[in-house]
Parts: sequence; C-alpha cells; structure tokens
Amino acid sequence: MSVMRKLLRVMAYAACVLAVLLAVQRLLSPKFMSGQYEGALIGEYYAEDKSHQVVFIGDCEVYGNISPVTLWEEYGITSYIRGSAQQLIWQSYYLLEETFKYEKPELVVFSVLAMKYDAPQKEEYNRLTLDGMRWSASKLGSVSASVTDGEDSVSYLFPLLRYHERWRELGADDFRYFFKTGKVSHNGFLMRCDVRPVGVRPVGPKLPSYDFGGNSRYWLERITELCRRNGVQLMLIKAPSIYPYWYAQWDAQIADYAAKNGLVYVNALDRADEIGIDFQTDTFDGGLHLNLYGAEKLSAWLGGVMRGHYAPGLEDMRGDARLRELWAEKRAAYDRQRDAQITEIEKYGEVRSFLIN
Repeated sequence: MSVMRKLLRVMAYAACVLAVLLAVQRLLSPKFMSGQYEGALIGEYYAEDKSHQVVFIGDCEVYGNISPVTLWEEYGITSYIRGSAQQLIWQSYYLLEETFKYEKPELVVFSVLAMKYDAPQKEEYNRLTLDGMRWSASKLGSVSASVTDGEDSVSYLFPLLRYHERWRELGADDFRYFFKTGKVSHNGFLMRCDVRPVGVRPVGPKLPSYDFGGNSRYWLERITELCRRNGVQLMLIKAPSIYPYWYAQWDAQIADYAAKNGLVYVNALDRADEIGIDFQTDTFDGGLHLNLYGAEKLSAWLGGVMRGHYAPGLEDMRGDARLRELWAEKRAAYDRQRDAQITEIEKYGEVRSFLIN
C-alpha cells in the first residue's frame, strides 16, 4: 500500500472519529427548549437578517424589557437584542465585537446594570452566554475573561468535556432538536404575558463602597472605544426594573461617564411614570422584569427618545418592501405567541412554553 493511500485512510478514519465526537457532543449539549430558555438567546442571532439599525447588548434588562416588534411598528426601526442572563460587561464587549463582524448598526444600546459585577460570577450564567457563541476570536476572548476559579476554559470550546456525563439526563428535546433547535425569542426579546405585581419596594442595603470596580470601568471604556472605531453611536440605558436595586451613587457615576464621553444616558427607572409603567400590571415577577405590556410601553417611549437623539440616522424603514414583508412575518409570530401565552395563563395560571410556532 502506497504512503498516499495510507495517509488517505488515516485521514478518513480521523474524519469519521471527529464526526462521531461532534454528533455525541451535539446530543449531550443542552438544547434550552424547556426550562432555561435564556440559554437559546445568543445562538438565535446567527440565523437572523443582519441589517439592524439598533443592536441592544446586555442582560435581562434588555432581552426581557425591549420589544423590537414595537420599535418597528411605531417607528420603522429595525433592531435586535444580543442579550443573555446576567451578561457580564466583558461578555457584552466580545459579543459586540463579534456583532460588528456581521453588521454595523447605526446605534448600540448598552444596559448599564452589568457595571455592578466586577468579576466573573457563576459557571451556570457563563454557559447561558458563551455556549451559544460560535467559534471565533471573540468567543476565545470572552471565555478567557469569564472563567471562574476551578473551571476549565477548554470545555467552553469543546462542550463534550463538560457535558460528557449528561447522557443520564437525556430527554425527548435532545433528540427532537438534534439537528435544529426551536426559536424562543422575537429578535432577542423573550416574551412574558403573565402578571405578578410589585409588593414591597426594595430598599438597597448599605455598601462598603459605591464606586464601580476598576474592571467594570475598564470594559466600559473598551465598549465605548469599540463603537467609536467602528463608527457606531453608543447609548447607555438603565431599564425601569426595581430589582436589583439601583443606587443613586451608581446612577451618578454613569451620568458623569456619559457626559464626559459625549454619550446619551437614559435612566428609564426614574421616568417610569412618564413612560406609563404600572408596576401592578406591567411586570411578571414583582418588578425584576417587565412583561409584554410593560415592554411595549418602554419600547414605544424609548423609540421616541432614540429618534430624537439620533435622527436622521434612525430613519423610518417601513417604506422598504422587503423589510415590510419580513417584519409582517415577525409580527404574525409575535401575535401567535402572545395569544398562546394568554391561553396558557387562562388554562393553567402560568406560561408553560416559550417556543414560537
């Protein structure tokens, strides 16, 4: 047998072994189609049309509180939310870096609640952001900045190393969504139609220091510079959520940073009455997140603020026939899920599924 034929056989064998390993890895990796739906959010972006005027980046204060469909319906603004649970600021930076390789929006809106975290927190939250990212230099950077003590960073690149014992937990979803997962968000917005009013308003405990950590400040500077290098405008936002507590001292630091860097900072929590937020009807979990009704109010108000500050860059795109057709489909899916959730609430007293039909 010639050397070339031997080499080809070895290559074919290696390819077969790799294919099997990738298939096993795919089977064992969580699909996030039940339970922790937030884990599906980051990965959904890659299948979307990438011509957005606005990209929101951050934690639940964007993916649970902003409705891109409302922004389109009210202003003709196209937008996407690259949000994930407890998204740390360096993770936001690398997601934004990755996003700019796909598209250059007119505006990036960053949720400043992440400034409260100055160090990596928990692997469980890291996974909800990092596992959904495609392989890239941006993912490598985010993994390196995010791993907690005792974690193996290689397992974020090869999830089989982390989930190899998960075969005991395999369920129907692992086989049903082996090739392709379902969809849970509307351009990154995770819809909730249930209502649980605010009971007692929180009072923030005293802190040893109210200064944001040096690591958080460093990454905010990097996000600002990244937007400048790419010719993209940056807005900072605090959502109208009353949990976790947002200190006046934190707010002052963000306002000062925005003023020094020529940025717009919007504290929607302080303007909840102006927006029309009713914490008895517009939250599904007692004030941590808005529900659909609150998110639509915030989005309608925020669209006017963005148009006021960033016109004419944020032009009304409803005259574009292709986009009208695309967003009509998105609106139809949005309405179907809203109606399905309302039916579930009436029947079971709760939302049971986030999959979009």
